[in-house]
Amino acid sequence: MSPRPFALLGLSLLLAACSNHPEPSPPSPSAAPAAAHEALPADQRELRGSLLGAPADSEVELAVLLVDARGTPREELGSTRLQGNGQALPFSLRFHPQPFAAGTRIELRGRASQSGRLILRLPPRTLSVVDSQALGALQLVPAP
Repeated sequence: MSPRPFALLGLSLLLAACSNHPEPSPPSPSAAPAAAHEALPADQRELRGSLLGAPADSEVELAVLLVDARGTPREELGSTRLQGNGQALPFSLRFHPQPFAAGTRIELRGRASQSGRLILRLPPRTLSVVDSQALGALQLVPAP
């Protein structure tokens, strides 16, 4: 018997196998919501909110600081940098809480610069509770 009928049979089986549509894979759960509310390590806290007034192409810096009674920063507990886009700028700032001595407080401070020049600042916001919290919308004001 010649190999030609076997070759035709093999080719037809191969074409039949290729013409079947693969079964659609089940939709994978979205990773974005899981990342947005990712569990924090026990030694960290998080501040969430949005900044209003950050112009496009500006660089925004936020920091959680330990501040003394005179308003002088003593230690940085956490910081983040963001790029302004001309719209409300969401932020999530993780920090390491620490017990602080009498006469000191924890503050959130921020500033926005454009081309290396300070243009806006966030008025200092004292954190009465050193825990994870949502701060809502915070307005940047012109820098002096």
